[in-house]
This record gives sequence, structure tokens and C-alpha cells, in this order.
Amino acid sequence: MERKVALVTGAGRGIGRGIANSFAKAGYDVCVNYNKSADQAEEVVQQLREIGVRAEAVQANISDLAQVASLIEQVESRFGRLDVLVNNSGITRMMPFLETTPELFDEVVHTDFRGLYFCSQHAARLMVKQGTRGVIIHISSNHAEGNWANSTVYAASKAAVNKLAKNMALDLAPHGIRVVGIAPGYTKNSWSEGNERAQKMIENISSRIPMGRFCTPGEVGDAAVFLASDNAGYMTGTTIYMDGGALLPVWAETGAKG
Repeated sequence: MERKVALVTGAGRGIGRGIANSFAKAGYDVCVNYNKSADQAEEVVQQLREIGVRAEAVQANISDLAQVASLIEQVESRFGRLDVLVNNSGITRMMPFLETTPELFDEVVHTDFRGLYFCSQHAARLMVKQGTRGVIIHISSNHAEGNWANSTVYAASKAAVNKLAKNMALDLAPHGIRVVGIAPGYTKNSWSEGNERAQKMIENISSRIPMGRFCTPGEVGDAAVFLASDNAGYMTGTTIYMDGGALLPVWAETGAKG
């Protein structure tokens, strides 16, 4: 039986890497998209191949719509099909509202929303052409609901991604394509390893998260695999939050009373 194919954008590192690994473990062939992290993407590809699946790295800057179109074309030509798109690629830029520039606005929106939008469109068109009952998964953020300083552009982009999932789901349901999202909170990444200052920051933040720790890329990946599976076959247009309850407290101090 031909294996299903998952395309994970921004899969060279961080959450994307964890997602790619989870899909490989679930038996999917995986297209590992990257922009600048070529060496890391090749490392991911080798790890996935050791699991026993087919994996290839494809470079594309999601903020460039011509490259987005080329990415989906390469997935079709190299793998012959596409069953799951995970829109993970994104950038985080923080700046006070009064200082935000049009350049920063465009940089964030062109990747985190516009690029995701048209990557989804090209992928959905391919799924429709092939008659695939596919799944499109948006990786959002709990910034879509929570309010942190200096994040007007980033947070608004993530809120737009959550709303997009709903409208896409409505439009694509007649084609048998589901659209769902995952909104992680603080998530462990390799940047903190061996960094004492970063570890102290993680400990400080974790003390204010009800579950007392950061999420892991693997946990996000496992959630994505579940959402792509038949076990979630009646779920569409919804975004699940994976932030350990970070948005729940009213006060910054856990347990504080009003």
C-alpha cells in the first residue's frame, strides 16, 4: 500500500522538526521544507530515513509566493501525492506598537499569514486534483488569545490563522479536505541547551504555567499526527491549544486570588 505523504514547512528545526519526526514514526513519507537551515534539514532527512520512510528536503521561502507554488509542484513531482500539509513555518518579531514599522509588519504577515494562506491554497488544489481527502494543519500560537506586550503584529497574524482555519474548513469540506490548527504555548527548542541564562528564564516562566513546564516539539508533532488521522475524522475548523494552561490564570502568580 502506498504510504501517505506529509509536507511540513519550516521543518529544519524546532517544532517543525518534531512534527516531521512524528509523521515519519506514524509511517508517512515526509517532505522537509526549509528556508535557510539547509544543514539542519538534511540532518532531519537522514533521521527520518533511518526510521524507514522516504524523506526529502526542499528549500522554499514561504514569504515568496513564487517559491510557495514551486514547493507544492516539487512535492507532486517528487512524491506523486500530498495527503497532509502542516503549515509550521513562521517568524516571531516583537516591537512596541508605537515603534512598529511597515517593514516589520510586512515581514511577519508575509510569512505567518500570507505565505501560509497561499501554501494552503496550492496544496488544496493539488489534493482536489488528485481526489485526496487530505488534511491541512495550521501551527498557530496561544498569542492568538493571550496578550503579551510588543506583539501586535505577531499576535494578530496568529489570530488571523485561527480564523482562516474556520473559513477554509467551510470552503474545503465539500472536497473532503479537513482544516485544523494547533496553538502551542512556550515550547522547548535547541537554543536553550547548555545556555544557563536561558535555562533560568525557562524555570521562571514554567513557574507561572499551571502544568509547570514547557511543551516539547514531539508533543506538538504527536498532536498533529492525531489530527491528521481518521480518529479525528470529524474534526474540522477548530484549533486546539497546547500551552499547559498558560492562558488560564487571571493573575500572573499561580494560585493568586482576586
